[in-house]
Amino acid sequence: MLSVNKYRSHTCGELSEKEIGKMARVAGWVDTIRDHGGVLFIDIRDQYGTVQLVLKDDTMLDGISKECVISAYGKVVLRDEETINPKISTGTIEIRVEEIAVLGKVTSPLPFEVSSSPQTKEEVRLKYRYLDLRNKKVHDNIVKRSQIIRFLRNKMADLGFLEIQTPILTASSPEGARDYLIPSRKHQGKFYALPQAPQQFKQLLMVGGFDRYFQIAPCFRDEDARADRSPGEFYQLDFEMAFATQEDVFQVAEQVLSETFKKFSDRTVSEAPFPRITYEEAMEKYGTDKPDLRNPLTIIDISDMFVESDFAPFRKKTVRAINVPDCACQPKSFFESMFDYATAIGMKGLGYIKVDEQMKYNGPIDKFLTPEDRIELARRAGLKPGCVLYFIADNKTQAAKFAGHIRTELARRLDLLEKDAYRMCFIVDFPMYEIEENSGELIFTHNPFSMPQGGLEALSGKDPLEVLAYQYDIVCNGVELSSGAVRNHDLETMIKAFEIAGYTQEELKNKFGALYQAFQFGAPPHAGMAPGIDRMVMLLTDEENIREVIAFPMNSNAQDVMMNAPCPVSEQQLREDHIKLR
Repeated sequence: MLSVNKYRSHTCGELSEKEIGKMARVAGWVDTIRDHGGVLFIDIRDQYGTVQLVLKDDTMLDGISKECVISAYGKVVLRDEETINPKISTGTIEIRVEEIAVLGKVTSPLPFEVSSSPQTKEEVRLKYRYLDLRNKKVHDNIVKRSQIIRFLRNKMADLGFLEIQTPILTASSPEGARDYLIPSRKHQGKFYALPQAPQQFKQLLMVGGFDRYFQIAPCFRDEDARADRSPGEFYQLDFEMAFATQEDVFQVAEQVLSETFKKFSDRTVSEAPFPRITYEEAMEKYGTDKPDLRNPLTIIDISDMFVESDFAPFRKKTVRAINVPDCACQPKSFFESMFDYATAIGMKGLGYIKVDEQMKYNGPIDKFLTPEDRIELARRAGLKPGCVLYFIADNKTQAAKFAGHIRTELARRLDLLEKDAYRMCFIVDFPMYEIEENSGELIFTHNPFSMPQGGLEALSGKDPLEVLAYQYDIVCNGVELSSGAVRNHDLETMIKAFEIAGYTQEELKNKFGALYQAFQFGAPPHAGMAPGIDRMVMLLTDEENIREVIAFPMNSNAQDVMMNAPCPVSEQQLREDHIKLR
């Protein structure tokens, strides 16, 4: 019970049959008003619940409307049996009101009904987000977010991690997404940047002698929105460990994530140790480095069978296949719609064969198969009567990507995903470098501060595209929850790694001067990762859009329509920051 004040003696959700016969004062928002022929009922709600008020004097309703804020005082009584509401915790009692006061009037028409706000157009919801937050489902998401963050914070402290805050105003970093730049008033022509992540700071903490660091870290990236990515800012559970290997980080992540998901969900959660899947295996078997392990379908590589094929679309191409059990009974329209889906995502077609009860094949690809091919396909793909084998052919990169899309779409249409489960895995052994698609230049695949497997020797003696890094992701149900790495703490190795990516030693010194210098004074081996909090909450609330779990999100165009940001500023402000618009 809260201490008695002039507005309330109890919250709306805490009253029960124990208070019957006692006087109580509650305060909150008017949810509904009902007139039952001389007896008036008001449902009043606050963060903690809803309670029913009974008024027998019509004049008490003066100035009261839905969503206004009121305080009411009266006796707690037992409801009549036929009016009991089992859907709320206070459903067996009500308050017979003796006094009522309006604390906050509603003076404008409501832009939408609070009870159905999630069905309202998103732009309107975000403009009036404070009203949207009154909706129980939206409100509960934000409450759960707070509870999850508190649990994570306590768990990290229990594991011996120190919570340390790192700067928000920092230097621009050349890697990753676009920075948000902040002009300096005192230093004309120079800019701060908001941190894309506390990457360099947490490494410097390790050099500074801290053994285990964590932070509920705000990160800022000027990148486009997606359903699982908020534009502008996001939060992550950032942690780093000194004298740690990749496996040490995995053990912490497994413990923290599995306990968090079990605490806040009644679904099945992957037990430690989570599966370790190499990047190469993930791309071949699942067609993505973010595999949804609830999907039972897997992809196989059968390129070697079609090197000299008479079927031109397969000849000397990367050919992947997906066996879909019990799919042959699907109607013709199913196969036609899958073909339409394939062409819509950029494929030239989608071949398949059906397997009948006599293990005979039917379908547009069958006529190009030899008897030996049919036997080999049955062996490799595990074909049985009723199966359908889909074929995807293209260059290596596109074949993997398209096969991943087809695998996901088949599982969706056939309802194959495992129900009520969170399936997690680590993706490991990422390539250190890749070729940038547009420029054709060699760039870092993942985090430029990662330790290459084989160290300096690998960087000096191997083809850069063959060098793997101690980089890893955690994926849950097809959503990337976290990325991390064993860090490169050796200056000579760091210089060589950046040189391969096109940075001179002087550029490295200028862009990453603090790390460059710190590594000259004894840096311990260290490693870490940063699970995304917004995505964790999104999964745990079963929401499809990340904006549903953020109190005040931007829209998909990176605008805050409630606060009208970004917005123009005055000429005086521009002059103070030495900025001229052009």
